[in-house]
Amino acid sequence: MLVRTSIDRLPAPPDAAFAYSLELQAWIRDRILASGPQPFEQFMQWALYHPEYGYYMNGLPKFGSDGDFVTAPEVSGLFSHCVGAQCGEVLGNISGGAILEVGAGRGTMAADILQFLSESRQLPDIYYILELSTELQQRQRQTLAQRIPEYLPRVRWLRSLEGFSFSGMVLANEVMDAMPVIRFRVESTGLSEAYVGWDESADRFCWEYRAASKAVHQAVEHIQHLLNQALPVGYVSELNMNLQPWFAAINACLQTGVMLAIDYGYPRSEYYLPERMDGTLHCHYQQHAHADPFCYPGLQDITAHVDFTAAAEAATDAGFELAGFTQQAEFLLSCGLDRMVAARQDNAGMQERLDLAQQMKTLVLPAEMGERFQVLTLTKMYNHPLLGFSDSRDMRHRL
Repeated sequence: MLVRTSIDRLPAPPDAAFAYSLELQAWIRDRILASGPQPFEQFMQWALYHPEYGYYMNGLPKFGSDGDFVTAPEVSGLFSHCVGAQCGEVLGNISGGAILEVGAGRGTMAADILQFLSESRQLPDIYYILELSTELQQRQRQTLAQRIPEYLPRVRWLRSLEGFSFSGMVLANEVMDAMPVIRFRVESTGLSEAYVGWDESADRFCWEYRAASKAVHQAVEHIQHLLNQALPVGYVSELNMNLQPWFAAINACLQTGVMLAIDYGYPRSEYYLPERMDGTLHCHYQQHAHADPFCYPGLQDITAHVDFTAAAEAATDAGFELAGFTQQAEFLLSCGLDRMVAARQDNAGMQERLDLAQQMKTLVLPAEMGERFQVLTLTKMYNHPLLGFSDSRDMRHRL
């Protein structure tokens, strides 16, 4: 269970992990001292994706109860089975095809989806995994070899989408929140952008705010225009300028099919509410949530909630059709979550029934994942109804 805590109450890392963090801290510090304070977006890129010490690249545990956070596929295979049901419908409507999962964590969702589609006789021709981390590729391979060795030959790993082309499903679960973001602040004299400097006296990174670029000004003006109001002085928030090129790269390789982007976040009208004066930046470390991105660099996840209106705009600008937007609970129930749970409980013992009930609650209750996570559905050259929206409330009007 994720616990919100203050920095001074975070558990100390093991010595070996702390050494990794100090190496990354020194590497970033040296670049700041050599070239001056760096945009926060650059700091976040280094902290998460430095090829040796970055959080997603260094080989330390991240996912599940022994890591820093738990994703929906780790909560229950029921989540992946619901996603698999949507995949099976799409693959059936295009007479075959492949699945591309972007960032597959430990490979849990891939294993569960392939098992589910095998049982329903809807296996994809190939299950592609786009994964930059060599260490995570190895973990995914181990998971698949242990769980579904007979289907491992169907899995292919990619490091880039360049020159790649396929038809089928694209799955991106908790990917957008881990993209580096720009952090801005509204001043009485205009806009400023967050930079990261080095405080010699405190021996740690520090915030510095500088005049925002023209691109940041234009992006915030666009937001305020659509909100029909100005953000108040002192307001701090984030911009993800990586969404459009990301969606464009996926669109370029998808010939026909459907993309599911599942993440935590809000439509724009809720993203920039007055109560979010300090933005949505959060860090996850050993099941603790806090707000200091400079703590233990390389050992903690740094995330920002997703502005789903911005994501929808970026996707449609890249060539996708917006096919649906809803809450995770609505999507899972439309895909048959309640029926799956009932079928399993029929032949289950008491403890398994209780476990299934708890897993379902975690996935769908508003106080858990049900309303915090949203499902953005995009299509390309695909005009069939979608199972995940057959019974759910389509909330595209909120974007």
